[in-house]
Amino acid sequence: MSRQALVLFSGGQDSTTCLAWALDRCEHVETVGFDYGQRHRIELDCRGQVRDRLAREFPAWAERLGPDHLLPIEVLGRISDTALTSDAEIALRADGLPNTFVPGRNLLFLTLAAALAYRRGITVVVGGMCETDYSGYPDCRDSTMKAMQLALTLGTDRPFEVATPLMWLDKAATWELAHRLGGDALVEIVREDTHTCYRGERGQMHAWGHGCGACPACELRANGYAKWSATGRA
Repeated sequence: MSRQALVLFSGGQDSTTCLAWALDRCEHVETVGFDYGQRHRIELDCRGQVRDRLAREFPAWAERLGPDHLLPIEVLGRISDTALTSDAEIALRADGLPNTFVPGRNLLFLTLAAALAYRRGITVVVGGMCETDYSGYPDCRDSTMKAMQLALTLGTDRPFEVATPLMWLDKAATWELAHRLGGDALVEIVREDTHTCYRGERGQMHAWGHGCGACPACELRANGYAKWSATGRA
């Protein structure tokens, strides 16, 4: 990998694990987040907490952690009619996709991240997209990421790499990757400070972290933690 990377950083479990993955490999790592009017925008508040705690508890990573960028793209929420951008009840659509799917979200995220990376002299963009334990979103698929990498490279005349370290990992393996990268300390950061819940609930603390415990994101995270815990690592 290049010695510089830009991580799509939402403040959730997956993006935090990807941030640790990049910090473990690169000399300089920047982060970018997006405010698109998401229902669970509390994740934006978690981003700074996670970055601060990573820097505090991992001094070697602190030296590599560069600036954070937060891009407002409310237009995505305005043109979306989904359970992530409104108070609609989370449910499956007629086509089998959950109504939490925001069409074009990751495509727009990657395009904006690449534009920022271009200006910053960075050619590696890291995202937490996964095609193993996921909700079936087409913009999380490996084929989509490969197509976006080609489009970004051609469209900027720069050799962009879209790195997706979680693509073929289930959630249990994602917990294990966090443990391998940063031991119990990183696992505790993921548990205590990251946010995944689609409903934006932070009140109750479960074994796997904060969340409603019932939405698809919480269920995936909880099931992965239970499976990982059963290995005796938790």
